[in-house]
Amino acid sequence: MDYLLLIVGLVLLTVCADWLTKGCVGMAARFRVPEFVVGLTVMAVGTSCPELTVSVMSALKGSSEMAIGNVTGSNLFNTLIILGICALIKPVAVSRENIRRDIPMCIAASILLWFTTADVLFGTGTEGTIGRVEGIIFLLLYVAVILYSIRSAKKDAPDLAAAPENDAATENLMPWWKVFGLIIVGLAGLIYGGNMCLESATAIARSWGVSEAIIAITIVAAGTSLPELASSISAIISKKPSLALGNIIGSNIANILLILGASSTIKPLTMGNITPLDIYMVVGSAVVLLLSAVLVGKRKITRVEGLLYIAIYVTYVVLLMK
Repeated sequence: MDYLLLIVGLVLLTVCADWLTKGCVGMAARFRVPEFVVGLTVMAVGTSCPELTVSVMSALKGSSEMAIGNVTGSNLFNTLIILGICALIKPVAVSRENIRRDIPMCIAASILLWFTTADVLFGTGTEGTIGRVEGIIFLLLYVAVILYSIRSAKKDAPDLAAAPENDAATENLMPWWKVFGLIIVGLAGLIYGGNMCLESATAIARSWGVSEAIIAITIVAAGTSLPELASSISAIISKKPSLALGNIIGSNIANILLILGASSTIKPLTMGNITPLDIYMVVGSAVVLLLSAVLVGKRKITRVEGLLYIAIYVTYVVLLMK
Protein backbone atom coordinates (compact mmCIF):
# COMPACT_ATOMS: atom_id res chain seq x y z
CA MET A 1 0.00 0.00 0.00
CA ASP A 2 2.84 2.40 0.84
CA TYR A 3 4.34 1.89 -2.60
CA LEU A 4 0.99 2.68 -4.25
CA LEU A 5 0.58 5.85 -2.18
CA LEU A 6 4.10 6.89 -3.17
CA ILE A 7 3.24 6.56 -6.88
CA VAL A 8 -0.08 8.44 -6.48
CA GLY A 9 1.71 11.20 -4.57
CA LEU A 10 4.34 11.57 -7.28
CA VAL A 11 1.66 11.85 -9.98
CA LEU A 12 -0.19 14.49 -7.94
CA LEU A 13 3.06 16.43 -7.47
CA THR A 14 3.76 16.39 -11.20
CA VAL A 15 0.33 17.70 -12.21
CA CYS A 16 0.08 20.34 -9.47
CA ALA A 17 3.64 21.55 -10.11
CA ASP A 18 2.67 22.34 -13.69
CA TRP A 19 -0.38 24.30 -12.47
CA LEU A 20 1.70 26.23 -9.95
CA THR A 21 4.31 27.11 -12.58
CA LYS A 22 1.67 28.41 -14.99
CA GLY A 23 0.00 30.41 -12.22
CA CYS A 24 3.30 31.99 -11.16
CA VAL A 25 4.14 32.92 -14.75
CA GLY A 26 0.71 34.54 -15.05
CA MET A 27 1.25 36.45 -11.79
CA ALA A 28 4.65 37.70 -12.97
CA ALA A 29 3.04 39.05 -16.13
CA ARG A 30 0.13 40.61 -14.25
CA PHE A 31 2.29 42.42 -11.70
CA ARG A 32 5.01 43.14 -14.29
CA VAL A 33 7.79 41.80 -12.09
CA PRO A 34 10.63 39.45 -13.11
CA GLU A 35 9.76 35.75 -13.01
CA PHE A 36 12.76 35.19 -10.73
CA VAL A 37 11.12 37.34 -8.02
CA VAL A 38 7.93 35.27 -8.19
CA GLY A 39 10.02 32.10 -7.95
CA LEU A 40 11.98 33.54 -5.01
CA THR A 41 8.85 34.52 -3.08
CA VAL A 42 5.48 32.96 -3.98
CA MET A 43 6.77 29.69 -5.42
CA ALA A 44 9.61 29.29 -2.90
CA VAL A 45 7.42 29.84 0.16
CA GLY A 46 4.62 27.74 -1.30
CA THR A 47 6.79 24.75 -2.10
CA SER A 48 8.46 25.07 1.33
CA CYS A 49 5.14 24.52 3.11
CA PRO A 50 5.86 20.77 3.65
CA GLU A 51 9.20 21.65 5.32
CA LEU A 52 7.43 24.28 7.43
CA THR A 53 4.76 21.80 8.52
CA VAL A 54 7.23 19.03 9.38
CA SER A 55 9.67 21.33 11.22
CA VAL A 56 7.03 23.19 13.23
CA MET A 57 5.27 19.96 14.22
CA SER A 58 8.64 18.44 15.14
CA ALA A 59 9.45 21.46 17.32
CA LEU A 60 6.07 21.20 19.07
CA LYS A 61 6.70 17.52 19.76
CA GLY A 62 10.22 18.24 21.07
CA SER A 63 11.97 16.56 18.13
CA SER A 64 14.61 19.21 17.41
CA GLU A 65 16.71 16.72 15.49
CA MET A 66 13.91 16.18 12.98
CA ALA A 67 13.29 19.93 12.61
CA ILE A 68 16.94 20.85 11.94
CA GLY A 69 17.69 17.69 9.97
CA ASN A 70 14.72 18.35 7.71
CA VAL A 71 16.01 21.83 6.86
CA THR A 72 19.67 20.89 6.35
CA GLY A 73 18.73 17.85 4.29
CA SER A 74 16.21 19.83 2.21
CA ASN A 75 18.77 22.53 1.38
CA LEU A 76 21.26 19.90 0.25
CA PHE A 77 18.60 18.12 -1.79
CA ASN A 78 17.45 21.39 -3.35
CA THR A 79 20.91 22.52 -4.44
CA LEU A 80 22.61 19.26 -5.32
CA ILE A 81 19.79 17.02 -6.55
CA ILE A 82 17.08 19.35 -7.86
CA LEU A 83 19.44 21.84 -9.48
CA GLY A 84 21.57 18.94 -10.68
CA ILE A 85 18.58 17.29 -12.37
CA CYS A 86 17.42 20.61 -13.85
CA ALA A 87 20.90 21.18 -15.31
CA LEU A 88 20.90 17.67 -16.81
CA ILE A 89 17.59 18.42 -18.53
CA LYS A 90 18.80 21.82 -19.74
CA PRO A 91 21.76 23.99 -18.63
CA VAL A 92 20.47 26.62 -16.17
CA ALA A 93 21.42 30.22 -16.92
CA VAL A 94 22.59 32.32 -13.96
CA SER A 95 22.23 36.11 -14.22
CA ARG A 96 24.65 38.74 -12.91
CA GLU A 97 22.07 39.64 -10.27
CA ASN A 98 21.94 36.01 -9.11
CA ILE A 99 25.73 35.97 -8.72
CA ARG A 100 25.93 39.44 -7.16
CA ARG A 101 22.88 39.33 -4.90
CA ASP A 102 20.83 36.14 -4.62
CA ILE A 103 23.36 33.32 -4.24
CA PRO A 104 25.49 35.36 -1.77
CA MET A 105 22.33 35.86 0.36
CA CYS A 106 21.86 32.10 0.36
CA ILE A 107 25.48 31.65 1.44
CA ALA A 108 25.04 34.26 4.18
CA ALA A 109 21.94 32.47 5.52
CA SER A 110 23.88 29.17 5.54
CA ILE A 111 26.81 30.75 7.39
CA LEU A 112 24.37 32.26 9.89
CA LEU A 113 22.98 28.78 10.54
CA TRP A 114 26.51 27.46 11.11
CA PHE A 115 27.39 30.39 13.41
CA THR A 116 24.19 29.97 15.40
CA THR A 117 24.61 26.23 15.95
CA ALA A 118 28.38 26.34 16.68
CA ASP A 119 27.95 26.75 20.45
CA VAL A 120 30.61 24.15 21.22
CA LEU A 121 33.11 25.75 18.84
CA PHE A 122 32.70 29.19 20.46
CA GLY A 123 32.55 27.83 24.03
CA THR A 124 29.05 29.18 24.70
CA GLY A 125 27.39 25.82 25.32
CA THR A 126 27.69 22.05 25.25
CA GLU A 127 25.56 21.54 22.14
CA GLY A 128 24.38 23.58 19.19
CA THR A 129 21.15 25.44 19.87
CA ILE A 130 18.83 27.89 18.13
CA GLY A 131 16.99 29.88 20.79
CA ARG A 132 13.84 31.99 20.63
CA VAL A 133 15.75 35.28 20.29
CA GLU A 134 17.76 33.84 17.40
CA GLY A 135 14.55 32.53 15.85
CA ILE A 136 12.96 36.00 15.94
CA ILE A 137 16.12 37.45 14.36
CA PHE A 138 15.89 34.81 11.62
CA LEU A 139 12.28 35.80 10.88
CA LEU A 140 13.10 39.52 10.75
CA LEU A 141 16.02 38.83 8.45
CA TYR A 142 13.75 36.82 6.13
CA VAL A 143 11.33 39.73 5.79
CA ALA A 144 14.28 42.05 5.06
CA VAL A 145 15.67 39.64 2.44
CA ILE A 146 12.36 39.42 0.59
CA LEU A 147 11.79 43.19 0.59
CA TYR A 148 15.37 43.82 -0.56
CA SER A 149 15.13 41.18 -3.32
CA ILE A 150 11.88 42.60 -4.70
CA ARG A 151 13.19 46.17 -4.68
CA SER A 152 16.51 45.16 -6.25
CA ALA A 153 14.88 43.00 -8.93
CA LYS A 154 12.52 45.79 -9.95
CA LYS A 155 15.43 48.21 -10.05
CA ASP A 156 17.43 45.81 -12.23
CA ALA A 157 14.49 45.44 -14.62
CA PRO A 158 13.00 48.95 -14.86
CA ASP A 159 11.55 48.40 -18.31
CA LEU A 160 9.46 45.50 -17.07
CA ALA A 161 8.27 47.30 -13.95
CA ALA A 162 7.36 50.48 -15.81
CA ALA A 163 5.94 48.92 -18.96
CA PRO A 164 2.70 50.66 -19.94
CA GLU A 165 -0.38 48.52 -20.00
CA ASN A 166 -2.44 48.54 -23.19
CA ASP A 167 -5.56 46.76 -24.32
CA ALA A 168 -3.76 44.29 -26.58
CA ALA A 169 -1.33 43.32 -23.85
CA THR A 170 -4.11 43.03 -21.29
CA GLU A 171 -6.10 40.69 -23.51
CA ASN A 172 -3.14 38.31 -23.65
CA LEU A 173 -2.74 38.21 -19.88
CA MET A 174 -4.07 35.27 -17.88
CA PRO A 175 -7.33 36.16 -16.05
CA TRP A 176 -6.95 36.91 -12.34
CA TRP A 177 -9.30 34.10 -11.31
CA LYS A 178 -7.19 31.61 -13.26
CA VAL A 179 -3.90 32.96 -11.86
CA PHE A 180 -4.98 32.59 -8.24
CA GLY A 181 -6.89 29.39 -8.95
CA LEU A 182 -3.83 27.68 -10.44
CA ILE A 183 -1.57 28.89 -7.61
CA ILE A 184 -3.95 27.91 -4.79
CA VAL A 185 -4.92 24.52 -6.22
CA GLY A 186 -1.32 23.87 -7.28
CA LEU A 187 0.05 24.64 -3.81
CA ALA A 188 -2.65 22.61 -2.08
CA GLY A 189 -1.94 19.65 -4.35
CA LEU A 190 1.82 19.96 -3.81
CA ILE A 191 1.43 20.02 -0.04
CA TYR A 192 -1.00 17.07 -0.02
CA GLY A 193 1.03 15.10 -2.55
CA GLY A 194 4.27 15.88 -0.74
CA ASN A 195 2.79 14.71 2.57
CA MET A 196 1.52 11.53 0.92
CA CYS A 197 4.97 10.81 -0.54
CA LEU A 198 6.65 11.70 2.77
CA GLU A 199 4.53 9.35 4.89
CA SER A 200 4.76 6.45 2.46
CA ALA A 201 8.51 6.89 1.90
CA THR A 202 9.15 7.13 5.65
CA ALA A 203 7.14 3.96 6.26
CA ILE A 204 9.11 2.17 3.53
CA ALA A 205 12.43 3.40 5.00
CA ARG A 206 11.50 2.22 8.49
CA SER A 207 10.56 -1.17 7.13
CA TRP A 208 14.09 -1.33 5.74
CA GLY A 209 15.53 -0.56 9.20
CA VAL A 210 16.90 2.94 8.48
CA SER A 211 17.59 5.09 11.60
CA GLU A 212 15.49 8.16 12.53
CA ALA A 213 18.47 10.53 12.18
CA ILE A 214 19.16 9.40 8.62
CA ILE A 215 15.44 9.51 7.82
CA ALA A 216 15.33 13.19 8.91
CA ILE A 217 18.24 14.25 6.69
CA THR A 218 17.49 12.05 3.68
CA ILE A 219 14.01 10.55 3.38
CA VAL A 220 12.06 13.29 5.19
CA ALA A 221 14.14 16.06 3.59
CA ALA A 222 13.76 14.56 0.12
CA GLY A 223 10.06 14.00 0.68
CA THR A 224 9.38 17.58 1.77
CA SER A 225 11.48 18.80 -1.17
CA LEU A 226 9.40 16.95 -3.76
CA PRO A 227 7.26 20.07 -4.45
CA GLU A 228 10.46 22.02 -5.25
CA LEU A 229 11.63 19.16 -7.45
CA ALA A 230 8.35 18.89 -9.34
CA SER A 231 7.84 22.64 -9.77
CA SER A 232 11.48 23.29 -10.77
CA ILE A 233 11.47 20.53 -13.40
CA SER A 234 8.15 21.84 -14.67
CA ALA A 235 9.63 25.35 -14.93
CA ILE A 236 12.68 24.04 -16.84
CA ILE A 237 10.51 22.08 -19.28
CA SER A 238 8.33 25.19 -19.71
CA LYS A 239 11.50 27.15 -20.61
CA LYS A 240 11.28 29.26 -17.45
CA PRO A 241 14.74 28.62 -15.91
CA SER A 242 14.63 31.78 -13.79
CA LEU A 243 11.56 30.41 -12.00
CA ALA A 244 13.42 27.17 -11.23
CA LEU A 245 16.54 28.92 -9.97
CA GLY A 246 14.51 31.42 -7.95
CA ASN A 247 12.51 28.56 -6.45
CA ILE A 248 15.66 26.71 -5.34
CA ILE A 249 17.51 29.74 -3.93
CA GLY A 250 14.36 31.13 -2.36
CA SER A 251 13.47 27.78 -0.78
CA ASN A 252 16.95 27.43 0.73
CA ILE A 253 16.76 30.90 2.28
CA ALA A 254 13.18 30.27 3.47
CA ASN A 255 14.17 26.92 5.00
CA ILE A 256 16.80 28.55 7.21
CA LEU A 257 15.37 31.95 8.04
CA LEU A 258 11.61 31.35 7.88
CA ILE A 259 11.20 27.70 8.85
CA LEU A 260 13.95 27.38 11.48
CA GLY A 261 13.07 30.88 12.65
CA ALA A 262 9.43 29.94 13.18
CA SER A 263 10.28 26.54 14.69
CA SER A 264 12.83 27.88 17.19
CA THR A 265 10.53 30.77 18.14
CA ILE A 266 7.90 28.20 19.11
CA LYS A 267 10.43 26.09 20.99
CA PRO A 268 14.26 26.35 21.15
CA LEU A 269 15.98 23.74 18.99
CA THR A 270 19.05 21.65 19.76
CA MET A 271 21.29 19.85 17.27
CA GLY A 272 20.93 16.39 18.79
CA ASN A 273 22.53 13.90 16.40
CA ILE A 274 22.85 16.46 13.60
CA THR A 275 26.62 16.75 13.16
CA PRO A 276 28.80 19.74 12.18
CA LEU A 277 29.44 17.92 8.87
CA ASP A 278 25.76 18.32 7.97
CA ILE A 279 25.96 22.08 8.57
CA TYR A 280 29.27 22.35 6.70
CA MET A 281 27.65 20.59 3.74
CA VAL A 282 24.85 23.18 3.67
CA VAL A 283 27.39 26.04 3.59
CA GLY A 284 29.61 24.18 1.12
CA SER A 285 26.80 23.42 -1.34
CA ALA A 286 25.84 27.11 -1.49
CA VAL A 287 29.48 28.09 -2.06
CA VAL A 288 29.84 25.41 -4.75
CA LEU A 289 26.81 26.86 -6.55
CA LEU A 290 28.42 30.30 -6.65
CA LEU A 291 31.86 29.04 -7.69
CA SER A 292 30.51 26.77 -10.41
CA ALA A 293 28.38 29.59 -11.84
CA VAL A 294 31.27 32.06 -11.81
CA LEU A 295 34.36 29.97 -12.56
CA VAL A 296 33.17 26.84 -14.37
CA GLY A 297 29.94 27.38 -16.25
CA LYS A 298 30.44 31.12 -16.83
CA ARG A 299 26.98 32.18 -15.62
CA LYS A 300 25.48 28.80 -16.44
CA ILE A 301 25.06 25.51 -14.57
CA THR A 302 26.06 22.96 -17.21
CA ARG A 303 25.10 19.30 -17.54
CA VAL A 304 28.55 18.22 -16.34
CA GLU A 305 28.16 20.39 -13.24
CA GLY A 306 24.67 18.98 -12.69
CA LEU A 307 26.10 15.47 -12.75
CA LEU A 308 28.82 16.55 -10.30
CA TYR A 309 26.19 18.02 -7.94
CA ILE A 310 24.32 14.71 -7.88
CA ALA A 311 27.56 12.78 -7.31
CA ILE A 312 28.41 14.99 -4.31
CA TYR A 313 24.99 14.34 -2.76
CA VAL A 314 25.17 10.59 -3.32
CA THR A 315 28.66 10.50 -1.74
CA TYR A 316 27.38 12.42 1.28
CA VAL A 317 24.43 10.04 1.77
CA VAL A 318 26.74 7.03 1.48
CA LEU A 319 28.95 8.52 4.23
CA LEU A 320 25.86 9.00 6.42
CA MET A 321 24.91 5.35 6.06
CA LYS A 322 28.30 4.14 7.37
